[in-house]
Amino acid sequence: MGILHGPTSYYIGVDGPTGFEYELAKSLADRLGVELTLAPSFDLEDLLEKLASGQVDFIAGGLTLTPSRLEKFRAAPAYRWINEVLVFRQGNHWPRQLADLKHPIVVMKHSSHAESLAALPDHFAVAFLEDAEVDSDELLQKVVDGSIAYTLTDSNQLAVNRRLFPQLSIAFTVNENLPVGWLLRKNQDDSLYSVLIEYFGHVYQNGDLVTLEDRYFGHIELFDYVDTLKFIQAINQNLPKYKKWFVEYAGNLDWRLLAALSYQESHWNPKARSPTGVRGLMMLTLPTAKQMGVQSRIDPEESIDGGSRYLQLLLSRIPQRIPLPDRLWFALAAYNIGWGHVEDARRLTQRDGADPDKWLEVKQRLPLLRKKSVYQHTRFGFARGDEAAMYVENIRRYYDTLVGVDERQQLESLIEQQRLKLEAELTDAIDSTAEPVVESPAEVSPPSS
Repeated sequence: MGILHGPTSYYIGVDGPTGFEYELAKSLADRLGVELTLAPSFDLEDLLEKLASGQVDFIAGGLTLTPSRLEKFRAAPAYRWINEVLVFRQGNHWPRQLADLKHPIVVMKHSSHAESLAALPDHFAVAFLEDAEVDSDELLQKVVDGSIAYTLTDSNQLAVNRRLFPQLSIAFTVNENLPVGWLLRKNQDDSLYSVLIEYFGHVYQNGDLVTLEDRYFGHIELFDYVDTLKFIQAINQNLPKYKKWFVEYAGNLDWRLLAALSYQESHWNPKARSPTGVRGLMMLTLPTAKQMGVQSRIDPEESIDGGSRYLQLLLSRIPQRIPLPDRLWFALAAYNIGWGHVEDARRLTQRDGADPDKWLEVKQRLPLLRKKSVYQHTRFGFARGDEAAMYVENIRRYYDTLVGVDERQQLESLIEQQRLKLEAELTDAIDSTAEPVVESPAEVSPPSS
């Protein structure tokens, strides 16, 4: 498979290859009992060339099924639909229509966005530039730093980038409900095409496609500009005070997930207190603090240690058959409302004929725990299940943002270290090659008496 590098398709994560398109293709390979071989591309033109020349069997990368692509290639069944939106920086002039644009739109060369702009009717035609040196994510960053005024991007691409760059704003939608799919060569035989038709029918029917979409995109559909901006500010200003303890007490968890949980609970305020009496960075109840051996809930180190051990305890109680990351989302929901109420929601899910081991299914039933007609027949009764569902989604968003900021900071630190090292090596090289200055006898002063 030819695949495009990027956060919505394929990248190398902490635990190896990951990404929506990658997992979808890996699932197909597993179903067929074959090995998936990847041919990654950093450039869209290179990806299309690999398919045209027969280097790969099919390509994936969040590819919009445009008229020109359908003319050259054969498309597998569409599995997503996106909108193409014009993006500008928050606070700048807000164009409401194409006629309001004051600068050219910059898009990636050979992209569906360039094709869409070129296909506009003459009376809507706008100036646009194609950049062959950047990808869609870099163009969005250029909008943020002000080096370009506008770009055209896919709605899901924008949603992913807004977690790190909340200043990105939608001016208006240019095209709606565009299909996204994999591409094959037209001169191939029908065997792979038939397999793909059957495969996408299968993942539609059994819910695997919806589950995968929820894992990667479900929690980022709702965007809060102010909250995201405040969170990024808190990462820079408040998190450094507590980071060492999140790292030290994370155990088997990612410290950034623990920090995201803490921000959702207390906004990293060690003296936070709720009307119900929970307190501290991890907002522990008195019984939970006692269970975890926490002496002072407002002591940041104790709170983080106790909260981490409690979350890991909840995680250990969840049936092992439930895979990650769903087990983690269930544990977070239990941290909020208790495992008993989560189990009630899982029973409701099973009653409806859905899968109680899938977070996507259970989170849709959690709000029912507020309804008397439902909770009076459950084992643990009333619960604010809707708040628990939103609680987990918020933590997932905070976690994604924190991972992005942390990785960017690590990269910047590495670049700075390399710069300092090169400067030091250059200075040493200059010093070692410099000729010593020898004074002539006439210039030597006589010794003082």
